[in-house]
Amino acid sequence: MINPVKIGNITIDVPVFLAPMAGVTDHSFRILCKEMGAGVVYSEFVSAHGIIRENEKTFNMIRFTEAERPIGIQIFGDSSEVMAKAGRMVADRFKPDIIDINYGCPVPKVTKKGAGSAALKDLCLMDDITSAVVESVPELPVTVKMRAGWSSDKIVSTEAGPRLEKLGVKAIALHPRTTKQSYKGSANWKLIKELKNAVTIPIIGNGDIKSSKDVFKMFSETGCDAVMIARAALGNPWFFKETIAHLNGSPLPKNPTVNEKISTCRRHLELLIQTRGNHTGTNLMRKHFGWYIKGFESAGKIRQELLTSTDSEEMFKRLDVLT
Repeated sequence: MINPVKIGNITIDVPVFLAPMAGVTDHSFRILCKEMGAGVVYSEFVSAHGIIRENEKTFNMIRFTEAERPIGIQIFGDSSEVMAKAGRMVADRFKPDIIDINYGCPVPKVTKKGAGSAALKDLCLMDDITSAVVESVPELPVTVKMRAGWSSDKIVSTEAGPRLEKLGVKAIALHPRTTKQSYKGSANWKLIKELKNAVTIPIIGNGDIKSSKDVFKMFSETGCDAVMIARAALGNPWFFKETIAHLNGSPLPKNPTVNEKISTCRRHLELLIQTRGNHTGTNLMRKHFGWYIKGFESAGKIRQELLTSTDSEEMFKRLDVLT
């Protein structure tokens, strides 16, 4: 049975969230997942420096519609001053429901600058950044997405959790891998349970979710308050619909037909073109073809034809032939 979760002053009826994913969770994909029942959707991680410079490309990553609420905008940076200013600007200009701080990105080009999961090596820096952001947006709940630690011998999530709660963070999403692991090995769900036992604010579990059964299992094994879905949703926004049915003990919906996959893929392309323009939209869509177009006869051939299409008109024609 699904239990609502409260983050600050926001009550979320469905505790199954879409994780922030760079290059993926833009407006078009968030809309599709929201329509399938995602309780909260998050933006791609957005540079605090890009925000304060009023970079238009950065602002395009933040913009959203009312249909996407409740929505969290995730920001990253290495300076408490810059992060605080960015949080305030996002709150004033875009008015999201949640500001989320990224302490989880393991990508070297981010961590080398002291951002993302680099903060796990310096909890005092994490304290400073968190405190500054919380104070800058008193009207909004601030949440954190983090990894378990920098390396296996430096697990800090259970120590960091109470510190973050004391500073005013309203929920923590934990991906229980280390920075050094990146996406290799297994996520240690026991660390989610340990963090849940160390704090009173909601804990959002994340990592190694591949099926709706895994979501059920994570809730059961860790006691977490919500589960955040990342890679399992790629090319599969129906994941949310299936998971909600599973958690409610309802009959599971049938797997999407080939026609449904193609129709959703086509709509995804339309949304990308509407929001990002023809050239950028078609280029951004190419990676999604690899996730949608699979698991049926001739999928490989069709996928290759779509990937080598020169423009949106050709892409639409190839998709329309399949429906």
